Amino acid sequence: MAYKITDACISCGACEADCPVQAISEGDGKYEIDADKCIDCGACADNCPVGAPEQA
Repeated sequence: MAYKITDACISCGACEADCPVQAISEGDGKYEIDADKCIDCGACADNCPVGAPEQA
């Protein structure tokens, strides 16, 4: 099950830097996760300061 980024995102970029498969990119107002690339590792959620990434 892929992760998604909620509206709690503050666009800090921590999740993008931590993603081992480059599934995260800057979107319109918040970062977004490409569900087709996401390997469900949780690195984004582990390092997000506001807990925005969560399992879909």
